[in-house]
Amino acid sequence: MFTIANGIILKCQDLVPSRENIVVEDGKIIEISKESAEGKIIDVEGAVVCPSFINGHMHIGDSIIKDEGYSLSLSEMVKPPNGVKHKALANATNDELIDAMKQSMWDMVRSGTTHFIDYREGGIDGIKLLKKASKDIPIKPIILGRDDSFYGDDPDLGKVRTAIRKILKIADGIAPSGFGEITEDVARIIVEECEKQSKISSIHVAESESNQIESLNKFNKTEIEKGVKNNFSQLVHLTNPKRNDLELASNSSSNVVVCPRANATLNVGVCRLNEMLGLGMKPLLGTDNVMLNSPNMLRELEFSLKLMSVYYNSYIDPKQLLQMATTNICSHKINEIVQKSVIDEGNFAEFAIFKSFSKNPYLNICNRSETKNILYIINKKCIV
Repeated sequence: MFTIANGIILKCQDLVPSRENIVVEDGKIIEISKESAEGKIIDVEGAVVCPSFINGHMHIGDSIIKDEGYSLSLSEMVKPPNGVKHKALANATNDELIDAMKQSMWDMVRSGTTHFIDYREGGIDGIKLLKKASKDIPIKPIILGRDDSFYGDDPDLGKVRTAIRKILKIADGIAPSGFGEITEDVARIIVEECEKQSKISSIHVAESESNQIESLNKFNKTEIEKGVKNNFSQLVHLTNPKRNDLELASNSSSNVVVCPRANATLNVGVCRLNEMLGLGMKPLLGTDNVMLNSPNMLRELEFSLKLMSVYYNSYIDPKQLLQMATTNICSHKINEIVQKSVIDEGNFAEFAIFKSFSKNPYLNICNRSETKNILYIINKKCIV
């Protein structure tokens, strides 16, 4: 048992600041109050106590090729099966992949991340590699698998369904690359099988303008329309919406993830984050491919804060931005799988404690904090 004393706590899903103490026992928050003081006392006078981060979208496998292929197009970099990433993954040994993924996970842990949602290449073997790599690291990977049988203009749907069922025995869901690589029949089967087992179905949509135009020309539907109408439980990017795409997404049950730094690195656009928030959406932030960016959510927060300000000529609410990296996931059904906590009595203790630089706790984290400014990371399993 221990007590985090004298911190500015960002409580519950709304991140309400309150100067109180937190008592933790056996990995759970058992009391929050001004008078609480039990067990070991950890005095963090004036520091900001924030829910730990969730990285909403990653490809951790390409940690082996950081910064390779810079300035190439989106397709040249990441489109299966011949993108730079996929060729590198095919040529890497298991030990190389595991070592690189471990390094990225420790980078995340040290910068305050306790959960990440990964698009896992390599089928069953790829899933097993990530599970092996994460075994002794205090972080929770939410693993979304895929299989080569998904791709092509005329896939064997029987093989697709069999592959999905095998993957779902050991993974948290399914995540094909995008609608440019799969048919709508494959999309339908993915969602059906995931829904049967209460798993996550996720897909990239509208990452590039060209993807959207191709989808409209071929099907008279945008990729976002396809994602919503096929009932994918999570949509990633939405960088180039058309028509009423954002309204469709906001009225759907799909969780949404945006990746501003990755979009900028690939030169595909700026996500319409201010518009999403105006529609009442509660998106997550993700760092995307490790080959493109470090998996550090603090860098994602600061970049997003300033990019949205200059792009829209209007300030984004830093509290809403911080919620995208911490508590928005807690309002969505997929959190039954993710199991991310807010700071409240009875919840798992999962939070980071940041040195205080300013009177605004949200900007303190989004605008000023670096990894070296994290005093403690509290995970339900340990203190880092």
